[in-house]
Amino acid sequence: MNVVIIEDEGFAAEKLERQLVTMDSSIAVVAKIESVENAVSWLKENSADLIFLDIHLSDGLCFRIFDEVEIKTPIIFTTAYDQYAIQAFKVNSVDYLLKPINKFDLAASYEKYRELHQKENPIDYSALKDMIGDMREKKYQKRFLVVEGDTIKTVLIENIAYFFAEGKYAFLVEKSGGRFLIDTTLEHLTSVLDPEDFFRINRQVIAQLDSIKKMNTWFSRRIKLELIPTFEKETIVSTERVKDFKEWLNQ
Repeated sequence: MNVVIIEDEGFAAEKLERQLVTMDSSIAVVAKIESVENAVSWLKENSADLIFLDIHLSDGLCFRIFDEVEIKTPIIFTTAYDQYAIQAFKVNSVDYLLKPINKFDLAASYEKYRELHQKENPIDYSALKDMIGDMREKKYQKRFLVVEGDTIKTVLIENIAYFFAEGKYAFLVEKSGGRFLIDTTLEHLTSVLDPEDFFRINRQVIAQLDSIKKMNTWFSRRIKLELIPTFEKETIVSTERVKDFKEWLNQ
């Protein structure tokens, strides 16, 4: 059976592929795709038996794919949305996996796909897209719990400059310069931060608008940022995010 994984986090895609092949040796992952644009190009020319689709991709929400390509292939969505909100998926005969994905949930979703495939039930992706749009009208996170030595405190969202990832760890940086390890991932943060105020610059950084001190054009039409407080690594808007970044700045 041929499977496509559409996921912008490379390590997540690799892990999911390993889980699938371990679960069923007949599965072949024929493509791992990181963006809406690349997914549209691939799906126009190719097909598969099953698609694993992340909701938040590097260049926007996955539902933009449905505007460009008619998809009849069964889809299992992967998402960081809270489970109470995702219950809506069930009415459309589409399953979902909450991240981080565990093997038991994966096996249950795969079995649901097999039952769905045998029954050939229609899937209303248009209704599903509208449903997700309604779900996005939610309250975004207002504060984060952090640990400072032996002290626990909360950091209000208006006091946060940016978030960054380093290896397997994520950090919160205050506008005052404080830096804290937080128990989450950048992928999850993209679903709980208000997109009017925060933008995922690349795989490593999510920046708040006021934290951007300076912007310069960079190679391959990219944009190099200077953040405050100073971030010691180069902060460059990835090529696939440049268009959305400019739109974000211009809203």
